[in-house]
Amino acid sequence: MKERFLNAFRNWVPETEMTVKVRFVKKGTDTPLTGDNYTVRLYDREIFQDDEYLGHAQLNERGEAHIHFSPTDIRNYHLGFEELPDLYILLFDGDVVHYQSKVWENVDFEKLGLLDINEGEVLNFGTFYVD
Repeated sequence: MKERFLNAFRNWVPETEMTVKVRFVKKGTDTPLTGDNYTVRLYDREIFQDDEYLGHAQLNERGEAHIHFSPTDIRNYHLGFEELPDLYILLFDGDVVHYQSKVWENVDFEKLGLLDINEGEVLNFGTFYVD
């Protein structure tokens, strides 16, 4: 399975896109977190250098963010130490980090993602309850 994922990187076609989807809800309610001041950023944790920024998105009216990037954005050339990305998200309220997720290690889009004709590979990281 991992080899097929790595082959997807090697044989990537420009039309293919990967998407990480997250949703934020106010803790103690079912109310989506919304507003122009909120931005969600996606990172790939790195061992020997600064974490790699992959993209960002605003929260929509449902409290969702869809962060799109290409497979080439998460290719690692670390002498074989990391073949699959270790992804995490930060929710910013303005310039301040409001929430940080756990790190999802060795994310395999081939295994976990769903192919959507309009969005490419979509990986839903789920719903987060925040203050």
